[in-house]
Amino acid sequence: MITGAASGIGQAMAKVFSGLGSSLFLLDIDKIGLGQTVDLIKGSDCEVDSYVVDLANKKEIDDFWQKIVDNPPSVLVNNAGIYPFQDFLLLTEEKLKWVLNVNLNSAVWMCQNFIKSRNKKGGVIINISSVEAILPFKEDLIPYCISKSGVISLTRSIARDYGRHGFRANVILPGAIKTPGTEFLIKSAVNKLKLKLLRTGYNFNERIALGRWGKPDEVAKVAVFLASDMSSYVQGSVIPVDGGFLSS
Repeated sequence: MITGAASGIGQAMAKVFSGLGSSLFLLDIDKIGLGQTVDLIKGSDCEVDSYVVDLANKKEIDDFWQKIVDNPPSVLVNNAGIYPFQDFLLLTEEKLKWVLNVNLNSAVWMCQNFIKSRNKKGGVIINISSVEAILPFKEDLIPYCISKSGVISLTRSIARDYGRHGFRANVILPGAIKTPGTEFLIKSAVNKLKLKLLRTGYNFNERIALGRWGKPDEVAKVAVFLASDMSSYVQGSVIPVDGGFLSS
């Protein structure tokens, strides 16, 4: 099961997992994008079910799990997320709740339902956080950084509490991945001459040890490793997929 499957890293994960013959549950609030993802993987040797779900809404999450109660997935990838820029001094309660609901709380409720549904069968949880959770680099992302730091704590706590019940939980920290969202930010910064953002982008690039941005499928391949028995003794790990950003 992959959330945020309509574009970017989630879409890449859907393509990579489908290419390996995995049956998929794809979730997103973006109906059009979700349909495009399904079209991309048509013809692959796998079953695909897609669902439009507002992951910021706990009731919609709970209702969705009731629909599949007799056929739960064995692997859950919590990938859905938003990263709106927000001046901290202008932050409202509503805006903070929105970011936390999408980025953190959705993962909480998805994991809870997953563990309940799998019961004694166990399973694999892969949560997607961000390098910004470890090293806040861009300005005006305090709500985002808070939410993504929480995803790390959630993952490690689940790994501790449910490891002996057959569940493995790990977290991936993508950084500098080319997605439609990040490419839009770059174009916006250039077209509108946002000098502060351009300077931040330059400094960010200088920290990437590999000297290039990553591709969404490079994150997806790490997710495949974590979902497979090749990572059978990997538990509660925080794995950067950032071209060496955090190590520079």
